[in-house]
Amino acid sequence: MYPIELVTPMAKDLTDFGFNELNTPEQVDEVMANKEGTMLIVVNSVCGCAAANARPGAKLAMQNAKVPTKAYTVFAGVHKEATDRARDYFLPYPPSSPSMAIFKDGKLVHMLERHHIEGNSAQAIGQNLAQAFDEYC
Repeated sequence: MYPIELVTPMAKDLTDFGFNELNTPEQVDEVMANKEGTMLIVVNSVCGCAAANARPGAKLAMQNAKVPTKAYTVFAGVHKEATDRARDYFLPYPPSSPSMAIFKDGKLVHMLERHHIEGNSAQAIGQNLAQAFDEYC
């Protein structure tokens, strides 16, 4: 687990942009129980690819004309139980940090795993998400 003072700015990078942080498994279950609409969940991380690519890419995508009705984030290495619960909903995809999942009416419809994020630019990640938003939102 990482010290909270280290990760707070990293978490705020998304929460200040309108993402709601999920800190407990119960919070994850509560948002997943509301299956209506579209939802983006970002698994945040302290790694360099989260800072350089994942978070900026997610924020770029949220400027698209079509966006999910809800946006959430869990923080790997900080809120372990909430992250584990979110990953339960990402199955059959294996755990990956950072990662991003789009749900439509409760069904997982698009997934970006770490290997899709690492080595790609924030612009490419944002474009990938924006294309998925255009299709599903």
